[in-house]
Amino acid sequence: MIWLPILGALGLATGIILQKTILKKKNINIKLYHVLEFLALVGVMLPFIYFFWKLEPGAFELRNIFIFFLVVLFSIIANLFVFYSMKWEKVSNLEPAKILEPLFTIILALIFSFIFGQALYNRKINVLIPALIAGAALIFSHIKKNHLQFNKYFIAAILGSFFFALELIISKLILHYYSPLTFYFLRCSAILLISFALFRPRIKKASNVKWHVLSVGIVFVIYRVIVYYGYLNYGVIFTTLMLMLAPTFVYLLAWKFLKEKPSWKNILATIIIVGCVVYVLLS
Repeated sequence: MIWLPILGALGLATGIILQKTILKKKNINIKLYHVLEFLALVGVMLPFIYFFWKLEPGAFELRNIFIFFLVVLFSIIANLFVFYSMKWEKVSNLEPAKILEPLFTIILALIFSFIFGQALYNRKINVLIPALIAGAALIFSHIKKNHLQFNKYFIAAILGSFFFALELIISKLILHYYSPLTFYFLRCSAILLISFALFRPRIKKASNVKWHVLSVGIVFVIYRVIVYYGYLNYGVIFTTLMLMLAPTFVYLLAWKFLKEKPSWKNILATIIIVGCVVYVLLS
């Protein structure tokens, strides 16, 4: 089943391109899109939740309810940062920041493995050095004329990547109480209710993108279920490394459909990161 994380990587790349095509539209702001996407996610999962429902009693322990609340909170923060950056910046320029998400995930998994135990996070110290090398490659890809090109959109994308990684890592603490689909459904439902109450969007303004948003919902449901399945069956580190192939797909899709040509630094950073992934998998 090693092909599942690869399918997840392709799904993530496709979802990012679809998100960008919607956010480019002038009538779609990030608050409206935030509600629309989670409405689509919940709607896509609703017909299947009866067949894949699993919720063990341990999920209702006070500690685990608090962890679930943190997952929801960090996800809202992460999505708002990411949507803000994608609204105003090219996907290819943001992709190195997006690549930081799996790097953050690996580093956080190592840290959490010392706190909550090696068995839960499958601690592998030998991934730390390749992760740092890959991170350095990302920084290099944004060096121009001796200055780092960290504009506010790129910084927002980095923050989004960090909070997504943090959300995923703490999800691992309670994921075994749910099926992957149940966990994602409850997470997205909570986010939808909170964001709808906060933003009060005019959904009718988005009638011209409803099928695009539905497509995003389908893609990200598949992606996240694969991620959670991988965490449960293969471990955080292995799944994350395989998902690091997503940037390669993003560059190709952005070039093909958004006419965004990646720079040679973006390409070189991707090659280095893929090399680090291969090294860790073979070590």
